[in-house]
Amino acid sequence: MLSRTVLGLARAIPRRPFSAAAMASSPSPSSSQTPVEDVIREKITAVLKPSTLEIHNDSHLHAHHKAMEGSTSRETHFRLIITSDEFRSKRQPARHRLVYGLLKEEMDQEGGIHALQLRTLTPEEEEKQRNEAKE
Repeated sequence: MLSRTVLGLARAIPRRPFSAAAMASSPSPSSSQTPVEDVIREKITAVLKPSTLEIHNDSHLHAHHKAMEGSTSRETHFRLIITSDEFRSKRQPARHRLVYGLLKEEMDQEGGIHALQLRTLTPEEEEKQRNEAKE
């Protein structure tokens, strides 16, 4: 259900042309092979100070979709796992809105983020899941 919601949200956003200049906040966008991923990492790290940050670029799994027809971007679909103290006292929808807000510019850009799958945890939730997996 989350995927459909995220995809629906991403499609509803008007797109602007994607350009390396728009990624100016990235350390060196012109030399990077992954400018969108670099910006995701930079923004999330700066604001959320995560103890865990996994960024999975799943774009290759969706390249055949009609919505991706004609796209030259190789950075459109991401799956993120984020563990942060900043998520304490926030429910999942609020956590997701926080991340969407951080990445709004990248989601608005043509050739930018088309779909974003999120798994957001507090350190305690991550530890609990780790312990349950051991059992």
